[in-house]
Amino acid sequence: MSQTRHAALAADPRIAQARALVQEAVAAHQAEVNAVRGPDPALAADYDAQVAAIGQARGRDLFFPYLGSGLGNGPYVELGDGSVKLDFISGIGAHGWGHSHPALVDAAFDAALQDTVMQGNLQQNAVSLDVSRLLIDGANRTSGEGRFSHCFLTTTGAMANENAYKILLQHKTPASRVLAFTGNFSGRTLGMCWVTDKAANRVGLPQTLATDFVPFFNPDKPEASTQHALAVLDRHLYRYPGQHALMSFELVLGEGGYYAGSAAFYRALMTRCREAGIAVHVDEVQTFGRTTELFAFQHFGLDDLIDTVSVGKITQVCATLFTAAVNPKPGLLSQTFTGATAALHAARTILEGLRDGGFYGPEGRNVQLHKRFVAGLKGIGDRHPGWVDGPFGVGAMVGFTPFGGDATKNGALLKQMYADGLLGFTAGKNPARMRFLMPVGAVTFDHIDEAVRLLEGSMAKVAAG
Repeated sequence: MSQTRHAALAADPRIAQARALVQEAVAAHQAEVNAVRGPDPALAADYDAQVAAIGQARGRDLFFPYLGSGLGNGPYVELGDGSVKLDFISGIGAHGWGHSHPALVDAAFDAALQDTVMQGNLQQNAVSLDVSRLLIDGANRTSGEGRFSHCFLTTTGAMANENAYKILLQHKTPASRVLAFTGNFSGRTLGMCWVTDKAANRVGLPQTLATDFVPFFNPDKPEASTQHALAVLDRHLYRYPGQHALMSFELVLGEGGYYAGSAAFYRALMTRCREAGIAVHVDEVQTFGRTTELFAFQHFGLDDLIDTVSVGKITQVCATLFTAAVNPKPGLLSQTFTGATAALHAARTILEGLRDGGFYGPEGRNVQLHKRFVAGLKGIGDRHPGWVDGPFGVGAMVGFTPFGGDATKNGALLKQMYADGLLGFTAGKNPARMRFLMPVGAVTFDHIDEAVRLLEGSMAKVAAG
């Protein structure tokens, strides 16, 4: 049977031998990266100089003084100063399989055998088709009607959102206004910064998208907050008749504080949008893969109401999925780079792992991880009244409000956690919250228990002043 020369290369026994040797070497060295530890004094001075140098190169300091060594072991990551951290923020969700995962080492090995570093508009390899099919099949798994027909790959979550907005603005032209939730975060491009509900992100920038904000769900007042959101939505529609092209739904507010709405809340708003001829976009750059279903819109049972959905972070290569009805005219979507070859191979591996790894359903892995972490956080709250409000979030997205939501203490806690070897991140304001994005492909109950112990120790130091 005939085959390409690349297929023959991949089947060459020398390649299998090299792959085995790489895996063996990685495993031998990562076995030493198995617990939190402080920096090696012999490496510290050079490391500090590198951290300062990259801050100078960027024009601003790194948020954390973090430069990875290039090696990790599941949720543990080694830094260039020899220290080891327990990574429970995963690059704000990007490192969902942890660090130096054997399956991703294999994926990177496969990518190294490919002919180009990047895939793009004119030249893509078959792995791009594999990733697109996995996403389309996953999106249609619960719809029963093959609702999503198309998938356009891209390099970042912000670009996945940009592409969705372009599709829907073109589809609904001349309507040009956008609706989004208070607390929404869509990205930092020139377009997305106007849909992100954070004025500091667009200081000095010209307005590119006119955005009207709708209040988010209040779980303490579900019916009243739903009616209030509908009333505000109707006021926007009355003020700008026929001018809204789309509403963007971030189903679990990420930057906004890990607030989750309800199926009834979303369905009521999406239905009202449909009635008004407004398209529906769902932003799943952070939620994808982390709830009780592959997509959060499936978790909330909203399959029938959506026109476009964007995914990213854990997927490595980001994407916009859309229905045949809104398929844009030629020329609207095109990118020199749609993704790095290594990222595409990693994406295929992760998407197959999410599909086959038992993550979903009411007793799936995501729910079990959530329950374990939440129980640990509640335990801290029980032992130390006033330290923990919540917890909040869905599945592998877990947050809580420390010390009553005081922003100064929350910032101090984040720094103390880093010093103690635990990586998390902030979210929201008034109250300020702490959030975690567990690396679902690598984390265990023991890792969660260790994170809780480290967190409690850090909180004790902050509480003591």
